[in-house]
Amino acid sequence: MGRVEDAAARRGRGLRRGAFLAVMLLLAQYLLGMVVNLFVHVPKVHPGANAVEYFGGVTAGVAWALAHGGVWLALHAGLGVVLVLTAIGLVVQAARAGRRSHLALTIVAGVLVLGAGFNGGSFLNYGEDVSSLIMATLWALATACYVTLLRLPAVARSGG
Repeated sequence: MGRVEDAAARRGRGLRRGAFLAVMLLLAQYLLGMVVNLFVHVPKVHPGANAVEYFGGVTAGVAWALAHGGVWLALHAGLGVVLVLTAIGLVVQAARAGRRSHLALTIVAGVLVLGAGFNGGSFLNYGEDVSSLIMATLWALATACYVTLLRLPAVARSGG
């Protein structure tokens, strides 16, 4: 039984470290977003701009931002991709840890991170301020989920 509890405790510590990393990455993303907002001019015409097909346009716009958007925009877009991958990894960690509350928070946070990313791509491609507002709101809610996860009791046993 001690080995099972030790494994659960390790999974819980790993999930907490991952949530802390997600908060730090989200804070870095916020700062990069402020730099982009204040100091980067995004041209009105680039791959993905004003795309008729939304998801293909976002993919093209983000690919353009990574390759040709300048250092700040590329860092912001690249960190967005890292945040989505981190969110997916945390959902997997939470599922393995075995607490439904932890899993629910990571799923909600992951959806919020993904939504923020899509609204960032939408702002990049269509230039609508409301997309930036939605991106920032979803960022704040995702951050709140991960901070809440850090405040929950550690995973000490299997079950919910």
